[in-house]
Amino acid sequence: MTFLFETIRLGLTNLRLHKLRSFLTALGIILGVSAVITMVAVGEGGKRAALLQIEQLGAKNIILRSVKPAESTQQQGGQQRSWISQYGLTRDTLAVIRENFPDAEAIAPLKEAGNQLIKGDRNIPSQTYGTTPELIRVAKLKIARGRYITQQDMDDQAMVAVIGPDVARQLFPFDDPLGDTLRIDDKAFTIVGIMAPVGLSGGAGTALVGRDLNRDVHIPMTASRAVFGDMVFRRQSGSFSASEVQVSEIYFACATTERVMSDSALLRRIINVRHKDPRSGRDEATDVSIIVPFELLEQKRRQALTYGAILAAIAGISLLVGGIGIMNIMLASVTERTREIGIRRALGATRKHIVWQFLVETGVLSGMGGLVGVGLGVGGSFLIGRAVPLLPKAPFIGHLFDPDVALPTQVTLGSIVIAFAVAAATGLIFGIYPARKAANQDPIVALRHD
Repeated sequence: MTFLFETIRLGLTNLRLHKLRSFLTALGIILGVSAVITMVAVGEGGKRAALLQIEQLGAKNIILRSVKPAESTQQQGGQQRSWISQYGLTRDTLAVIRENFPDAEAIAPLKEAGNQLIKGDRNIPSQTYGTTPELIRVAKLKIARGRYITQQDMDDQAMVAVIGPDVARQLFPFDDPLGDTLRIDDKAFTIVGIMAPVGLSGGAGTALVGRDLNRDVHIPMTASRAVFGDMVFRRQSGSFSASEVQVSEIYFACATTERVMSDSALLRRIINVRHKDPRSGRDEATDVSIIVPFELLEQKRRQALTYGAILAAIAGISLLVGGIGIMNIMLASVTERTREIGIRRALGATRKHIVWQFLVETGVLSGMGGLVGVGLGVGGSFLIGRAVPLLPKAPFIGHLFDPDVALPTQVTLGSIVIAFAVAAATGLIFGIYPARKAANQDPIVALRHD
């Protein structure tokens, strides 16, 4: 046992005598481990951000949306006129869905209404929807101030509105919108609630929903139908369009997550039967799309696993290079210390002791390199996540970046453990051959070496 401790001491002493060489030898391991942790953190951060946005739509939800068909245009007196016939979801289809899914957790329809939102001399394009009280629960919306639409509002066809945070900021920059009035086209609505910001703006969730929910205005479905009807007009310079859609969207919440796939399949059959256009030549509806966040969630998870594996494999090459560097230096060290090996063998050291001496050196190099690499990887991941959002404010290069640029990172314990374990194993594996080469030298020949 004393001889083993002496062997370990000799190995550590030799590393201290060649500090720069030891550091350069471990540098490949350090960079490899830090690269693995950083790249996995970037991939994990992006994956979690995308999954979070999709999950905000609700894992049990299914979204049915009316899709505008190709427009037919006509020229009238130099002015282009676009007219859209009736399309999309209907109230009859909504009734059929409710009849076929009596155990659904909730079914919340939305109906687009209005052309412009107006407050004083300010106006913005309307993103108003008539809906029901169930939407706040199904769409996972939250109220920052005030209240949401109630069943009493529905029964009374109340002229009340709940606005998104962006609408409040743009139309009421200096005033409190709660209790104030807002005109949707020429109709006045009293603001009874302000929704909390929804973290889907500009991300994957917005692409799924089809709009930024922070710009929404919600009014009772009954009031929307009574005041605006089913026709929605859109006026732009030189043209206008009109669409007749009874139901713009339906948020469908399944009873359980296990029912999502079967319910979505049945919904597709109902929509295809009721909305198939024989002129399209397709076996499915062309004016209704069905979005299943659960399917997209699983797809994103599979993509993230593949992406993470690729990143880890690329970063693992650095560890391989580091291991080759350790082998190269240790082989040179064997040649350099041949006479020392001969003296130790002559004094009674066995092959096992020589092997242990060299493995101690490679183990320390790879182990210390792994620890330093873990520190650099964790610190680098943290700095990347904090520094990237500051790039738009950087001098000279800030204009090259989007104001909302971000690169979220998430360091995982698994990446740290695996990277360090692989680094330590790499050092030992690549150190075995030089150690055995040193141990197998003839002591007499080694003593004669200059």
